[in-house]
Amino acid sequence: MTDKIWLKQYAQGVPAEIDLEEFASVVDIFEQSFKSFSDQTAFVNFGRELSYADLDRKSRDFGAYLQSLGLRKGDRVAIMLPNLLQYPIALFGILRAGLVVVNTNPLYTARELKHQLNDSGARAIIVLENFAHTLASVIDDSPVEHVFVTGVGDLLGFPKGPLINFVLRKVKKEVPSYDLPNAERFGQALKAGHSLPLERPPLGHDDIAFLQYTGGTTGVSKGAMLTHGNIVANVQQASAWLGPLVEYGREVVVTALPLYHIFALTANCLVFIKFGGRNLLITNPRDMNGFVKELKKESFTAITGVNTLFNGLLNTASFKDLDFSSLRLTLGGGMAVQRAVAERWKETTGVPLIEAYGLTETSPAACINPMDLKDYNGAIGLPVPSTECCVIDAEGKPLPTGEPGELCVRGPQVMLGYWQRPEETATVLDDQGWLKTGDMARQDEKGYFYIVDRKKDMILVSGFNVYPNEIEDVVAGHPKILEVGVIGIDDPKSGELVKVVAVRKDNSLTADELREYCKKELTGYKVPRYIEFVDELPKTNVGKILRRELRDKFGEPKSTS
Repeated sequence: MTDKIWLKQYAQGVPAEIDLEEFASVVDIFEQSFKSFSDQTAFVNFGRELSYADLDRKSRDFGAYLQSLGLRKGDRVAIMLPNLLQYPIALFGILRAGLVVVNTNPLYTARELKHQLNDSGARAIIVLENFAHTLASVIDDSPVEHVFVTGVGDLLGFPKGPLINFVLRKVKKEVPSYDLPNAERFGQALKAGHSLPLERPPLGHDDIAFLQYTGGTTGVSKGAMLTHGNIVANVQQASAWLGPLVEYGREVVVTALPLYHIFALTANCLVFIKFGGRNLLITNPRDMNGFVKELKKESFTAITGVNTLFNGLLNTASFKDLDFSSLRLTLGGGMAVQRAVAERWKETTGVPLIEAYGLTETSPAACINPMDLKDYNGAIGLPVPSTECCVIDAEGKPLPTGEPGELCVRGPQVMLGYWQRPEETATVLDDQGWLKTGDMARQDEKGYFYIVDRKKDMILVSGFNVYPNEIEDVVAGHPKILEVGVIGIDDPKSGELVKVVAVRKDNSLTADELREYCKKELTGYKVPRYIEFVDELPKTNVGKILRRELRDKFGEPKSTS
């Protein structure tokens, strides 16, 4: 357990406990902002602005249309979109209708998408046309009844919107042909919903708001049930923590991480909606030069990201020429912030890179460093208000200061459990509300927590969880593979990269052939960068692969042909 002494020492003005009763649901939070900041800009994308009043109206219309289709409170609706203006409209429309949001990575393969749609029982989906072909390949084997398709330029106005759509469809050929005969255009759904009533269903803290898919601490992707109470709590916790730096109605936050990721969803979208902020959506942050050009247009006050994003910006020549005079907050999470990156960030921008820690299962924030931190300290910070953290040994007993063990978290932001997976829920959540994170940590005498290792074999690629079991299952399906083990390899850009160590049945199999096979089954960040063929894998006497020995023997960034 951690005491609250640090609050007086390190977080002046931050309350020890949050007010959970201020908002009955996530909907209450953003509807209050719709009224308070109606004339101000909520989101900007490709130069197009969406005001709070616009967002209020359009999300209401979409929610009304969803209800007209027979969708009722608790039904699941998937969003398969990158950072576009369509995302917040869909998000808030779904929630206002009393439905549950299922965030879906647009880059999912057919196999991954099929699993998530079937596991969640999603009855509807909003998808970008660039990825509609993937949906088309699995929709007949899914519970989806209603499909809404949209293009990148659909909400950008004339002539920019039609021009962008034309270039993507006809010039760059980035919209593969697809067959979804019963699909509706998202824009048409908004128009149809405009004349329909929206019935506001009663929502409380116990109602599920999101099925946020994650590997959890083991195995196959599963939906963390995040209730309205969980999300309200984390918004309140983050708001209290950031409070001393924030001016309501005047913040401009850069959102380059995808909104379907829990970090950007809560920290950028929901928290800054509460603040009445202006949210700059970056659709393709991999285009660093284009990203910097967008930053030049805004006097941004806050930016969040993962270590690789900050590193990419720092290695883009034009970034150093930006005006950082308005920047007050840089928040890093999703993966470990590297000291070299944090120090260079402060040198370039004049603002410290504050590290935070969280999980999908904690909505996500559990620990954050104080906002008045001057320099990188290597810690993940202190527990946010109304949150307890402790470090336990293998028997579940609390460890003294300085001793490494498994980090556990308890607080109102901890998930309800995994969707329809009570046994897996029981392995990570005890009856006292403590969540076992699977991360090894230690606590110092001032109350700060430090991650020292990961208990599980998860690989963290640019802030995204990759689980060896999933990769091994895919690789093992190749007819020329006998055995396979998967490990993570340290990488200065991505944190880690996936390495496959395999025994071949047929020596004609090459690394390139196996990698191409993986690309058909796995999202890009899960595809192995390194593939090494060996004669045998290290195993126990009962045949279980020894991952630690696998890392010790083959943990170099090398491949074989």
